[in-house]
Amino acid sequence: MSPKPERPTLSPPKPRPHGAPLALAGIRVADFSHFIAGPLCSMILADLGAEVIKIEKADGGDDFRRIRPPVTEQEGAPYLWANRNKKSIALDLTQPEARRIARAIIDRSDVVLENFSTGVMAKFGLDYETVAAANPRLVYASVSAYGRDGPLRDRLGFDPITQAESGFMSMNGEPDRVALRAGPSIMDMSTAMMTTNAVLAALFARERLGCGQFIESALFDTAVTMVGFHAMNYLVSGDEPTRFGNNSRDTVPTAALETADGPIFVACANDRTWQRMAVRVLERPDLAEHPDYAKTRERTRNRDTLMAIVQDVLKTRPRAYWLARMREAGVPAGAINSIAEAFGSAEMRARGLVHAIPHPAVGTVPNIALPFRLHGTPLADPVAAPGFSQNAAEILRDVLGWDAAATEEAMKSGAVVSPGT
Repeated sequence: MSPKPERPTLSPPKPRPHGAPLALAGIRVADFSHFIAGPLCSMILADLGAEVIKIEKADGGDDFRRIRPPVTEQEGAPYLWANRNKKSIALDLTQPEARRIARAIIDRSDVVLENFSTGVMAKFGLDYETVAAANPRLVYASVSAYGRDGPLRDRLGFDPITQAESGFMSMNGEPDRVALRAGPSIMDMSTAMMTTNAVLAALFARERLGCGQFIESALFDTAVTMVGFHAMNYLVSGDEPTRFGNNSRDTVPTAALETADGPIFVACANDRTWQRMAVRVLERPDLAEHPDYAKTRERTRNRDTLMAIVQDVLKTRPRAYWLARMREAGVPAGAINSIAEAFGSAEMRARGLVHAIPHPAVGTVPNIALPFRLHGTPLADPVAAPGFSQNAAEILRDVLGWDAAATEEAMKSGAVVSPGT
């Protein structure tokens, strides 16, 4: 077994060009969300230049702070991953003064984002119908598991549950085993991206129409979308997709394959690619010409026999050898990396996705960049996720115009949590 790769040494990110504009400069987001779907959405908005005020509960803040592994007493690595470029203020919304502060922040914001259980924001007088009357240009994004109306509005739900219920999970895994969930929280993350798209569309519409709007996004709805074209295939044909594990039901060879020293994934999505693989990579022109394998339909019909032949050839040499040949021949393929291998790979270094950024308590922390680049309005320079209520005094002063005495009084009363508490 190969030794486990060491964690890469991380360098600071390349700073954005001096004076370059930010896409969402001047936009303020009042972010009441927690865990993944909401905070990842607001982080994308913050990276685009919005001022994001993370409004946390007084009892410990966002519970995602405490998901392991810990980085500080207040912050775990998952929290840092989803909350950069934000400011934090913690409010005890059971107190009228805290609700007044929250409402004042909303009145001065362009976007509200929340993912509480249905009815929580209304209980505090912070629901869309209440706050939009004073701020009709407000874009209000509400994230839930099953939507804010209908018979499921009060039902709790989580990422793997919606993977299961949407049919998404039924397609993952080996055909003779129970269905498998995707390991990462793919529905939370996809919902975050969908919600970001909706917020940006609503902000654009506001420029044309002069008013904001209420936005809903639901994990279940996102999960249905993530079933992809397989859902349309079923609706058209009535045939349910079956699990094919690491194979493809439509193209051969598209699969995970073993080499002499580790697995790779190969995708021959059409006959042209298969011809290149058979002739230039495997050096088996007989396979390219054989009537059982020359065309997609025949390769699919004779999948097991062909895959056994391909597998025997690939096992004769290490994966670096085969991957180099496949790249030269124009056959899409890649190593099936562990996380450690992926983050130490040439691809990761070439794309410049991972850096070290300053952190006030531990010196530096890793940072993973967003997967897109804006050349005219580059993303904001990354700033580590805020400590618990770290920016409370700054927010009260700069957003609400409070003086030091009023701020101190609010913190003494417990309506606002003092930084470092």
